[in-house]
Amino acid sequence: MALQFTALDWAILGGYVVLLAAAGFLSTSLRMRSAADYFLAGHRVPIWLVAVSVLSTTQSAATFLGAPDYGYRGDYTYLTSYLGCLVAAVIVAKVLMPRFYAVNASTVYELLEHRYDARAMRAAGGMYLVGRLFASGARLYLAAIAVSMIVFLDIEPQHILVSSLLLVVFGIAFTFIGGLRAVIWSDLVQVVIYVGAALTVLVFLWTLIPLSTGEMIAALSETPQGADKLRFLNLSFNFTEPFTLLSILTGFALLNAGNFGLDQDTTQRLLACRSSGEGSRALYVSVFAAVPVVFIFIAIGSLLHLFYDRPDLMARATGGAATQFEGEKITIFMHFILSQVPPGLRGFVTVGVIAAAAVNSGLISMSSVLIQDFYRPWLEKRGRTKPETHYVRAGQASMVVLGGLLFGMSMLCFYWQRYTNTPLLEFVLGVMTFAYAGLLGVYFAAIFTSRGSSASVIWALGAGFVTILLQQAYVVDMAGLPAAWKSLAFPWQLCVGILVAFLVCVAGRQRPASHDERVVLPG
Repeated sequence: MALQFTALDWAILGGYVVLLAAAGFLSTSLRMRSAADYFLAGHRVPIWLVAVSVLSTTQSAATFLGAPDYGYRGDYTYLTSYLGCLVAAVIVAKVLMPRFYAVNASTVYELLEHRYDARAMRAAGGMYLVGRLFASGARLYLAAIAVSMIVFLDIEPQHILVSSLLLVVFGIAFTFIGGLRAVIWSDLVQVVIYVGAALTVLVFLWTLIPLSTGEMIAALSETPQGADKLRFLNLSFNFTEPFTLLSILTGFALLNAGNFGLDQDTTQRLLACRSSGEGSRALYVSVFAAVPVVFIFIAIGSLLHLFYDRPDLMARATGGAATQFEGEKITIFMHFILSQVPPGLRGFVTVGVIAAAAVNSGLISMSSVLIQDFYRPWLEKRGRTKPETHYVRAGQASMVVLGGLLFGMSMLCFYWQRYTNTPLLEFVLGVMTFAYAGLLGVYFAAIFTSRGSSASVIWALGAGFVTILLQQAYVVDMAGLPAAWKSLAFPWQLCVGILVAFLVCVAGRQRPASHDERVVLPG
């Protein structure tokens, strides 16, 4: 039985809006003097704040809703994936960050202009825009379902549509005026909110379970079915499971290398630091800080298992966990919020969902690529000189268009995820592989070989995307391909896509490095 949203819950939600608005307004001037001020905060953001912003960017509604669901149904092997994140951070810090700062890049794709030409840069930027539209649209979709269930008490299509639209408008409003500086400071507020909400729920749930800490650990370490829900390492060689140690140190590490170093949404924050070294340190801090955050969400799932699935340990019957809400599948965390969380705390958790689902970071990063890699070069090529304030206004206008596209993508993801029946966490991570396969293959060729051309870059980006597409369940079913094609877990799908993209890229004619290219090539 869903509980009614009360005046206290609405007041908490309104207070969050005011707090976020104040953070954005106080952190920035209303007049942005240049595109660098708007898109990179003038390279004057301190390390700790960049680290918090990266943490906020890499976490999402998939973590807020998906990690508790994973802990409820599984164990702690997802937490081990941060070993892959650490490997990825080292790759980005040692290989990519020095090159980005050496060419004074405002977007990560400018590196390809130095290595090949402007066509290669624009192709990579275009692939990023497609990939970010996919990934941010998937996150927006998950958050819209959560907001609709909490606020409207149903998941009617029109309410999901309204919830998605509200989240988009919310993101545009807090990014439009202040640019990246406002986004970064609002990220700080949002991290405090959603981590605080998770901790509060964890403590509240802890008090509902009539067991000591030792008894909880014993009950989780060996369930009646013989499963160990406290397992951290999955040492199997099962290529259909996404979080084995082998997949974490390979495909998952590559996924995060793409996220940290080739996804403008994340890398834009690292480029807002004063130097490559500061950007690298901010990245390391964000990775280590993410571990306890994710642990909190998985721990919530573990306690939900005791609360709902172990009536033999509970002092009272809890009625079991519903897996349907008006005919639609939901996560265990959403069921708990709807049926057990009291007024006030429910409003706080709602704010946490909205904070985790903020789309403002995706909007500012996509806008920077669209303006800096496409629109500005297009004007300059035609000899049309514009003041820096023109590019700021263009960036603001582009965010409105991009917000509309994100809204449309979230509606598409509504049907996509239902067809594949993929868990929330795996769905969002899998969507990210579409763009990363081609980008990683191209950058490996550009940095570690002297082969490739602008044409082969374009073909490689397309080949990576298509390779991932051909491994999707709906394509396999439609084409009548063997079922094994869709059985690979997403980290292995990504590895296949990267290999194909790399081979296509290096098939291009070899060309000697120019003077400018020596800045970005190793040695």
